[in-house]
Amino acid sequence: MEEKDTSLGSAPVSKLMVKFAIPSIIGMLVGALYNIVDQLFIGHGVGTNGNAATNIAFPFTTACMAVALLLGIGGASCFNLTMGRGNSKRAGYFAGNSITMLTASGIVISAITIIFLTPLLKFFGSPDDVLPYAQDYVFVSAFGFPFLILGTGGGHIIRADGSPRMTMICNLTGAVINTILDAVFVLVLDWGMKGAAAATVIGQVVSAVMVIVYMRNFKTVPLSVKHYIPNFKIIKQISAIGMASCFNQLAIAIVQIVLNNSLKHYGKLSAYGESEPLACAGIVMKVNMIIFSIVIGLAQGTQPIESFNYGAKKYDRVKKAYWLATITAGIISITAFFAFQLFPRQILSLFGTGSESYFEFGARFFRIFLFFTWLNCIQPITSTFFTSIGKPIKGVFLSLTRQIIFFIPILLIMPLFFGIDGILYTGPIADLMSAVVAVLMALYEFKVMKKLSESV
Repeated sequence: MEEKDTSLGSAPVSKLMVKFAIPSIIGMLVGALYNIVDQLFIGHGVGTNGNAATNIAFPFTTACMAVALLLGIGGASCFNLTMGRGNSKRAGYFAGNSITMLTASGIVISAITIIFLTPLLKFFGSPDDVLPYAQDYVFVSAFGFPFLILGTGGGHIIRADGSPRMTMICNLTGAVINTILDAVFVLVLDWGMKGAAAATVIGQVVSAVMVIVYMRNFKTVPLSVKHYIPNFKIIKQISAIGMASCFNQLAIAIVQIVLNNSLKHYGKLSAYGESEPLACAGIVMKVNMIIFSIVIGLAQGTQPIESFNYGAKKYDRVKKAYWLATITAGIISITAFFAFQLFPRQILSLFGTGSESYFEFGARFFRIFLFFTWLNCIQPITSTFFTSIGKPIKGVFLSLTRQIIFFIPILLIMPLFFGIDGILYTGPIADLMSAVVAVLMALYEFKVMKKLSESV
């Protein structure tokens, strides 16, 4: 334990970033690939309506991720902040309570989804011809929600324990199993949407079991039954710190629901129809999630470094971790921007065939909606930064800027004047505005930290 603490507080920040960020990035990519792999096999095995169905189902996954980050990032940040302050006895309760609440939350979300499946799918914007595909997919997927939440959230606790590689292994194992079974269930056995969902659930179960096994051998602080007993004060603190990351995901889910309904409505009024815009948007958003997952992985990789060093009052190391993550994410995002601008049709074709109007709309969606992809990295990294240093209110506000404060109002107004094209231009406007706010908030916080550093 002492060696780990010394490492976080004294080892080169760049070295620590490699240690924590790379496994975190791989873990996040694995999460994104769960959906991408399903979409790839469904696109070829089921068709356009199957792709549209996975888009309708996406808010369920996002909601699960929101809970996983609320309790996982919250628990991990509280754990590292408490360790940085030298209170190892209290730190164990944050890890144990996080695992307990992750499990309980997954069971509740699964039950709600199964009971209210059809009304929820219609609320999420499912056209009538897509609804049966979405029902098949989500009904089976819902049984995996407890394992998805435990596997994802528990991975953050494992990383906070100084085992980022184990987090990566847990996620990677589930993803490999999902990919293999997708090919068997969808293409070989022709089980369609239910087969893709079953493959995903089995992969999630394996990942969750690996998390449970690891928690029995927690390294930093030995965990016993008392650490897992729910404690309201502990849970409240975990939730407060994890709220920014949670709201960021919930905002994505809310935006997806509003976007789906807007695409359905304005698509019906256009030459594209109801289903084609939904199918295209699902592919575009999930491909973008690959880039976004790398950015979030970088942000999460900074979390133990920023939390520990802020708790230890080593503010220069906190700032260095932030800037390393931002610059790296910027380079990756710029590369993605050029790929989306130059090769949109080629990317779409990976997910199956479609009409000329399908490819036309999808290419325009890539080029216009994701025009400011190269700025998207700033907001999540800055939001996680505030969470890591124990300032959840600022993190929550920042997590809401792009999706809720800017995107949804613009999305409701622009199509009134420009039809379905107004939806496409909503993305870059919201991206630009949220990036400006994030930069201003980060620069102000660095001034505050400079004053704190001078007073130490």
